[in-house]
Amino acid sequence: MHIGMVGLGKMGMNMTRRLLNGGHKVTAFARTASTVNEAVSFGALPSKSLKELASTLPCPRVVWLMVPSGAATDEAIEGLMPHLSKGDILVDGGNTYYKDDLRRSESLKSRGIRHVDSGTSGGIWGLEKGYCLMVGGEKSDYEYLEPLFKTLAGQGGLLYCGPSGAGHFIKMIHNGIEYGLMEAYAEGFEIIKASPYADEVKMSSIAGLWMNGSVVRSWLLELMELAFKKDENLSKIRGYVEDSGEGRWTVKEAVDLGVSAPVITASLQRRFRSRQEDSFGERILAALRAEFGGHAVKYKP
Repeated sequence: MHIGMVGLGKMGMNMTRRLLNGGHKVTAFARTASTVNEAVSFGALPSKSLKELASTLPCPRVVWLMVPSGAATDEAIEGLMPHLSKGDILVDGGNTYYKDDLRRSESLKSRGIRHVDSGTSGGIWGLEKGYCLMVGGEKSDYEYLEPLFKTLAGQGGLLYCGPSGAGHFIKMIHNGIEYGLMEAYAEGFEIIKASPYADEVKMSSIAGLWMNGSVVRSWLLELMELAFKKDENLSKIRGYVEDSGEGRWTVKEAVDLGVSAPVITASLQRRFRSRQEDSFGERILAALRAEFGGHAVKYKP
């Protein structure tokens, strides 16, 4: 198949390369010319604008969006609309909130444009190992695009999840679970680091050990072993943890549905806390302990 790829970040670039390696044609567009040139070096066709990108594609056109969720995706869609025709397909492979899919799908449908949402997991390793794709939209559109999905996906890493929004909904929950798993690993290794045995065994050795026969083995643990091998104390990394949105949306969905999700909620809150230095809230806790119990307070120099 011949598709247009809009957005050439780490994910978009590697997905472009995997599609090219699988025999597909890709016309690439990004706001930075040097990024487009990099994609061209792998075999992609260049485009300097969304108009030019659309003009290179056969009908029905297939355009895959790999841009940040929210306003950036809306802007990309609106930029493409004057250059698309009835029956063309837009695939959103970014980390979009599933309710945005519902809104966009209805709007695009009224203009004759088909919309498919593809939750995409695999990170920078997807080029080599393949991606995990969670796809939502019309079943007929999924079947039409299946050659693309099968090229991108790793073995067993492709699932049609249901109508519009279903793919990104399942990806949202996937990332909420990821938050909880990462937090559990982080807490466990921090306890080991604080223990009397911290100097007796390497963190990388523990992670490697648990990858063999343990019930807590996972790809995240494998990646943790790699990180520890680079730096056992992670001394060059600041403990500042961003969240890309899916964790918040998962917690919000749990609240809306009345479902208890304490682990995912706590892991999200921990990420918020990681961005604060000398938190005002914790200064309040220290002051209150001093007031009611006469406990010592550590003052700033």
